[in-house]
Amino acid sequence: MPKRDEVTWTNMISGYVGVSDSSEALALFSNMWVQPGIGMDPFLLSVALKACGLGGELTYGEVLHGYSVKSGFVNSVFVGSALVDMYMKVGEIEKGCGVFDEMPLRNVVSWTTVITGLVRAGYNVEGLVCFAEMWRCRVQCDAYAFAISLKACAGLGALKCGREVHAQAMKKGFDENSFVANSLATMYNKCGKLDYGVQLFAKMRTQDVVSWTSIITSYCWTGQEDCAMKAFMRMQESGVRPNEYTFAAIISGCANLARVEWGEQLHANVLHLGLADYLSVGNSIITMYAKCGRLASASVMFHEMGRKDIISWTTVIAGYSQAGYGEEAFKYLSWMRREGPKPNEYAFASVLSVCGSMAMFEQGKQLHAHVLTVGLDSEAMVQSALINLYSKCGSIQEAAKNFDVTKDGDVISWTSMINGYAQHGYYQEAIDLFEKIPKVGLKPDSVTFVGVLAACSHAGLVDLGFHYFNSMSNDFKISPSKEHYGCMIDLLCRAGRLSEAEHMIKSMPIQQDDVVWSTLLTACRLHGDADCGRRAAEEILKLNPNCAVTHITLASIYAAKGMWREAAEVRKIMRSKGVIKEPGWSGIEAKDGTFVFVAGDRSKHYSDGIKPQVNQSITRMV
Repeated sequence: MPKRDEVTWTNMISGYVGVSDSSEALALFSNMWVQPGIGMDPFLLSVALKACGLGGELTYGEVLHGYSVKSGFVNSVFVGSALVDMYMKVGEIEKGCGVFDEMPLRNVVSWTTVITGLVRAGYNVEGLVCFAEMWRCRVQCDAYAFAISLKACAGLGALKCGREVHAQAMKKGFDENSFVANSLATMYNKCGKLDYGVQLFAKMRTQDVVSWTSIITSYCWTGQEDCAMKAFMRMQESGVRPNEYTFAAIISGCANLARVEWGEQLHANVLHLGLADYLSVGNSIITMYAKCGRLASASVMFHEMGRKDIISWTTVIAGYSQAGYGEEAFKYLSWMRREGPKPNEYAFASVLSVCGSMAMFEQGKQLHAHVLTVGLDSEAMVQSALINLYSKCGSIQEAAKNFDVTKDGDVISWTSMINGYAQHGYYQEAIDLFEKIPKVGLKPDSVTFVGVLAACSHAGLVDLGFHYFNSMSNDFKISPSKEHYGCMIDLLCRAGRLSEAEHMIKSMPIQQDDVVWSTLLTACRLHGDADCGRRAAEEILKLNPNCAVTHITLASIYAAKGMWREAAEVRKIMRSKGVIKEPGWSGIEAKDGTFVFVAGDRSKHYSDGIKPQVNQSITRMV
């Protein structure tokens, strides 16, 4: 163009800002600024500030702030609002609020900008206070102001406040606006009123991708993943195209359902649509594969991601840790420390947990030292993992020491310590610790009850066990799970009350599995009850016909009672099925390695070196 005026420059810069190309917009603005004869105006300055906010250019934004003060443009409502927006977007919340407080003139955009910045930064209470002040100043709220205030209510779970905002939105006629309607549905869903959210969704004139994604996400939050899948299919049938947020939500739903075949189809769909590069989608795919036990696929997805954030790293580390692959978890943590973001408490807690589960004591102690160095030892998740590590590795005193130094102990730390005491035979200490939980203002959860019930079981405290079991539902509104019933059945079996244990198994409202029947079968061998043992074995073999341990245990019960014909029949059935008992094995950690020994295995290259040592030890004992 032979001649460019302020309008031409402004239109070009606005265009780049409109497509989120902040670097090009600022380069063009810098070029314009040095052009002779081109004057600055509030609108052009506000566009440049918006580009600074988009690109996170705080230094450039502060330069423009200084210029606006010197030139007097800071008193313009456009420039003031743009400054607030810029500071909020780069995370300088206090500076943004300071600019807003000094603005001589504010309009609905100014108010909405500061409220949006506060809410997006997690300051939901402050955002609602600002919205209430806006209302008192009689500023006419627009749809965006109502939508962001509803988002704050959703973040706080403030149902009453959300309903009040809903009522005002209805009075102003904004409740049918798509932004407000979607925010209303999300607010009710997050506040536990999913039915209200579904009703609002059904009444929407236009059900766009945001509406569908909101309802799908809400179903996943509330554990109704099947409903989420149905909603996703209806969404596609209605012609609305899912976006990256939709896929992230529905793939997470597949992870919770452990439906890897659905997850694989969605993964293929995401690749086809070119959405796999979004972090939220990639992270949900890693989570899905990890939860479904497909760690190789999770690892492939992780390696293929062009960008990885803290969630990506933590997810893959947690996946390997939860599956018991301690060495792999350590490798990813080391890689993360070298090339990734700084590991957080979730990453460290995951690896510490697998150290406890796999008895990797030395590695766990080294990681504990590193956690102390980086200052994350006071995080609740890390404290709990440390207690779990030391208790599972046999150092209950060290576990108790870590528990005692916790500053703000949460129920997870208390639960870990209770379980540690129970596992090591300190039953009274476990029960005493459980009794202290309400006194410190905490509320036991379902896992805490598993620990105290296990303590009662091992201590033979049947009446106290039933007291805690009944207290779960009566006092704490916790529905007993399979683990709780397992503890109670073990409690009855250890006390020799086999008929009561059998009755509980048959009457419990949870699907019976071979674990509870195996507990009863083992107790039958201990107490010599052949009839009950036969019934328990029959139930196990319905679920697992080739279970070698069941056949052997039942034969042992018959033999102990002198029922040789029945015992021989069981062993004959074993031979006809080709059932063979798997050999037992044990492991030992030595010289930075873990060595596994299998019963009867003489093929190891180090067996010749072990045998003389064993004979020498026997000689010394004799």
